[in-house]
Amino acid sequence: MATVPDALLWEIVKKNNSFLVKQFGNGNAMVQFSKEKNNLYNVNSFKFSGLANKKTVSIQPAGKDLSVILATTKKKKQNKPASVAHKSIMKKEFWKIAKAVTNQVSDNYYRRDLTGAALARLSAVRRSLQVAKSGPKKRNRQAQKK
Repeated sequence: MATVPDALLWEIVKKNNSFLVKQFGNGNAMVQFSKEKNNLYNVNSFKFSGLANKKTVSIQPAGKDLSVILATTKKKKQNKPASVAHKSIMKKEFWKIAKAVTNQVSDNYYRRDLTGAALARLSAVRRSLQVAKSGPKKRNRQAQKK
């Protein structure tokens, strides 16, 4: 089976696909988001597209604890959808997971341009998994301005 170049595939799917969400922004400006599986920022662009790129990165919560799933796609397994993703569960401290994500994405020459987006997604996922501490709120000891 012949493979299709990424740029051609993006030209085909950029205006019409089942994951596209169009919303109005400021005034009449149309903002386009995407619900794709491997899209880090959920923005409809070629750089973050999980459909058009052969190498993609995805960070998702793994469960109720603070564990995170880092999924990367294997370029040579594009014709086998069941084995295309390489998933690894990370359960350590935040800075160790951040170092592992950086190593996997940029240091292994996978997708250096997605390093910042992957770290931003990691921090957002970890922040959403953390539970607020219960108990009385601490009062502000500074003088109140009147």
